[in-house]
Amino acid sequence: MARPVLHTAICDFLGIEYPIILAGMGGKGRATPPQLVAAVSNAGGLGVMGGSGLSTEEIRRRIREIRSLTDKPFGVDLLLPASMADLEETKAAVRQQLQRDHPRHVEFMRSLMREFDLPDVSAEDNPVMSAKEIREEVQVVLDEKVPVFAAALGDPSWVVPLAREQGIKVAGMVGSVRHAVRQVNAGVDIIVAQGHEAGGHTGRIANFPLIPQVVDAVRPVPVVAAGGIADGRGVAAALALGAVGAWVGTAFLTAEESRIPEAHQEQILGGSSHDFIVTRAYTGKTARDYKNVVIDAWERSGLSPLPMPLQGALVEDFVAAAERAGRYELPNNPAGQVAGMLTERKPADLIMDELIQGAVDVLQGLQHTVAVG
Repeated sequence: MARPVLHTAICDFLGIEYPIILAGMGGKGRATPPQLVAAVSNAGGLGVMGGSGLSTEEIRRRIREIRSLTDKPFGVDLLLPASMADLEETKAAVRQQLQRDHPRHVEFMRSLMREFDLPDVSAEDNPVMSAKEIREEVQVVLDEKVPVFAAALGDPSWVVPLAREQGIKVAGMVGSVRHAVRQVNAGVDIIVAQGHEAGGHTGRIANFPLIPQVVDAVRPVPVVAAGGIADGRGVAAALALGAVGAWVGTAFLTAEESRIPEAHQEQILGGSSHDFIVTRAYTGKTARDYKNVVIDAWERSGLSPLPMPLQGALVEDFVAAAERAGRYELPNNPAGQVAGMLTERKPADLIMDELIQGAVDVLQGLQHTVAVG
């Protein structure tokens, strides 16, 4: 049976068959493990690995594992916050810093530990997010000559000249026209315009007004649409708005290759769009997560979120303790409003097939359902 044809300029630019890109979701490597990244690339899209929360050594190991599973293009996504609070370099020093400067916040997290009877454990394996750590992570991507580097948070402008030297294409995610123009002026190759509907770190503007404005502002730089895309209708809509591809995240969190906790997959598959809300409780930046008792408690506390990465450092021991206790309803579960459309787990290649064929069916069907002249 002949494979469907769905081809745009981004396919030629990236050397892929279909304009579908796996969102480089983090989650300590569980959201986009090598098996999922390779499966999307092997199915004709661009798999992107999220490196957030991984050590430099683990990022390098996973890049090499992906290469052992596919000979197709893929990418790596890292967080590059535009501004970060000063943070100590060791976990012990960070805890002392939090206790010294933000005792009320620390006591709030301790009260949650007591309320949920969680074990006294710490997140020692998590790297300390700092400018130094981020630059080392970027250097791994450069050294490994990964075909595409993406920054789903922050401004990758400083990476552009370094990536050029290695023949690496750079994608930057934006939630506004202003940020898109700034990144294009700095030489970013691809703009990922992400609407408010998206999971994880997100902005305030929805896709329908955002994407056309970004497309118009940065033309001829290719724009990929992100947020609220889970089937072929979403892909077709993104193309109609002027994007040349779709950045798909939440739909792949339910893939069989995904390694997020089963409880989180159940929240996505059983949840509605109303269940995923924007909060700053876990990272300090606005992020769409599954609404849980921790977010409720945070909102009632009256505390102001700490700047990134201090807020993440504040909650990481709580998250580690909850996971150790098997209380996966307590850590954050970043996912988009499109979760309301998802009902079952599927292998990644089937998700890809349905996205592609669904888009083809919609685009071809319009000539029979819409009269134009």
